[in-house]
Amino acid sequence: MDQLLSGFAYTAAMNPKALRYHLFARVLHVVLGVLLVGMFAVGLYMSDLPFSPERLKLYNWHKWAGVVVLTLSLVRLLWRLASPPPKLPPSVLTAMAPWQRHAHGAAHLGLYLLFFSVPLLGWAYSSASGFPLVVFGVWPLPDWVPVNETLADLLKPAHRYAAYALAGLVVVHVGAALKHHFVDRDGVLSRMGFGRVRV
Repeated sequence: MDQLLSGFAYTAAMNPKALRYHLFARVLHVVLGVLLVGMFAVGLYMSDLPFSPERLKLYNWHKWAGVVVLTLSLVRLLWRLASPPPKLPPSVLTAMAPWQRHAHGAAHLGLYLLFFSVPLLGWAYSSASGFPLVVFGVWPLPDWVPVNETLADLLKPAHRYAAYALAGLVVVHVGAALKHHFVDRDGVLSRMGFGRVRV
């Protein structure tokens, strides 16, 4: 009986639908990925611009996008807690060295921490600099740190280095996904895709 139940559980685990992330999680994954890449590119570009209306406009767009990222990150975290992601197939788990499994978990934890810390640091920097955050020019958000030039000088590099750390983790995350797809050919990447699940 135990053998029958374990065989049933294994079959269910290998069901393509059971292996795939929920559609909502996959859509959030893509939207956040595009937003993060765009924000990082705009952040690099605008930081070298002289003070001008264009720079102010880009800074506002950057801050608005940061609020969107923060909101979507919260939605994604709540969804993950309510709907845990599918487990990796047994064949993948057994093929991974212990350090790879630990790195897998640590990278995801680091990504979630930075999803929140990067926009929050940016928001704090804007508040400390005396520039209130008004989303889309319509919804004013409260300043959660006081106006303080010394604090602003500390928060600015903290936001920048946290953004670099997030970009680095994203590169590692993408590199690992591509390795699974092209080198290991284990179907891990297809779990977050929109085509057929490879088992």
